[in-house]
Amino acid sequence: MPLATSELWDDLLSCLDLRTPPGGTVFEARNQRLGYHRLFGGQLLAQSVRAARLSCPDKDIKSLHALFPRAGRPEEPVRYEVERHHVGGTFATLTVVARQQHGVVATAAVSLHSAEDGPSHQTAAPVPAALGPEHRVDLHLLPWETRTAADLDATDPGPPEFDLWMRMPTADPELAPALTAYATDLTLIGTALRPLDGIGQRDAQKAFTSAVTSHTVWFHRPFRADDWLLLRQHSPILAHGRCFGRGDVLTEDGSLVASYAQEALLRLAREAG
Repeated sequence: MPLATSELWDDLLSCLDLRTPPGGTVFEARNQRLGYHRLFGGQLLAQSVRAARLSCPDKDIKSLHALFPRAGRPEEPVRYEVERHHVGGTFATLTVVARQQHGVVATAAVSLHSAEDGPSHQTAAPVPAALGPEHRVDLHLLPWETRTAADLDATDPGPPEFDLWMRMPTADPELAPALTAYATDLTLIGTALRPLDGIGQRDAQKAFTSAVTSHTVWFHRPFRADDWLLLRQHSPILAHGRCFGRGDVLTEDGSLVASYAQEALLRLAREAG
């Protein structure tokens, strides 16, 4: 039986509670109880963020560049091995390897940074008012409030763009980067599919097969995840069995707080084999 939204939220928070000996750089994490045949990439992203942050607690995540060489098995905990290549007064550079018995399921190059004062400006399109409750949608893997005016399950063609408003329950502010990284992994493939006539995101494993191969998140400013955030994304290309998409995370007042990009395998059923 699928978990209720509140149970999914508690389950996700539990997965971000990584365990390690004091001062250690090897962590073990349990998996979400989603009932899928493989691990959700967002979980691996979020746990990699946490492993890096716990390894350098005096610095914040600046960027994470992840590769997914093979599917993870949900029945087996994931071991995160952190190697600190450089830890200075301002910057740190780490590698995080997520491993199960059958091999490596994710690797991430991570950069961390201590906050500094300096000039600040941004160039981003204005953020409209958050959508009202009539636009509320249920995106099962995101166990919090989400609103959008588009339907990634629709089979009518549309532009390869997607705006998603989301607001999480109150949690430890230190979890905001991990939880946001988790959210950025869900809808970029569906965004790339929008121009295709007769195919929607719900047709996965029927009309198409897909798998994320790489994902990058950059964090620009501190932010809270229990305020409204806008994920504004688009996919500029789908070609040669791969799709690419990118997006920005903006606060309700228009501050650009994170950006992300993803490449994924995307094969239509008629092209498989």
